[in-house]
Amino acid sequence: MSTNLSTLLLRFSEPETLKMAKLGRELRAKGIDVIDLSLGEPDFDTPQHVKEAAIKAINDNWSHYTPVAGFPDLKEAVCTKLKRDNQLDYKPENIITSTGAKQSLANAILALVDEGDEVIIPTPYWVTYSELVKIARGHVVEIRSTVENNFKITPQQLEAAITSNTRVFMFSSPCNPSGAVYTKEELAALVKIFEKHPKITILSDEIYEYINFIGQHESIAQFSSIKERVAVIN
Repeated sequence: MSTNLSTLLLRFSEPETLKMAKLGRELRAKGIDVIDLSLGEPDFDTPQHVKEAAIKAINDNWSHYTPVAGFPDLKEAVCTKLKRDNQLDYKPENIITSTGAKQSLANAILALVDEGDEVIIPTPYWVTYSELVKIARGHVVEIRSTVENNFKITPQQLEAAITSNTRVFMFSSPCNPSGAVYTKEELAALVKIFEKHPKITILSDEIYEYINFIGQHESIAQFSSIKERVAVIN
């Protein structure tokens, strides 16, 4: 018996990382020694104090529906972290918690992108980015970076990619998968372009903030002229 799938499922494909992870498991099951570079799985177990806190939460009956955007004390803690580590001033009402960066990115894309809207993504990028845009019926506009420019785009490339249909710019710094890290000066140069285009929202994926070996992390949200249009994913 055949099943007619929704057009939503037909608009995107299985991410390459999941295909690679599946293949890796199959090869290991056959006894083949595999170095798996697919999923970003930590090479350590959950720390003991985190396990104990989770067990305590269950025993204390923290098992009912939460506020959709997160508990107030959790959002306060996020604000404290952003101020302490990133010098970013936010209030709890500016914070939304989720079950991970992928869900946060999906929520943001579905909230911002309509059919035919363009989303600019520098390459290389985490494969899920483009699939989320497809789910929202948006159009992906890639800006190809080069090894000569350390896999970072230039302001000139950004400006050339912007059209009247551009709604979102989505990138990560530090970048998955290239490892590229934008400096404050490089971000400032991109901000000058965004200042000319007030309808563009910037999705700044900063989940790899601490995997940084060249200096401190710089968030594009630090620039006051565009801060209200930046959604930080972390």
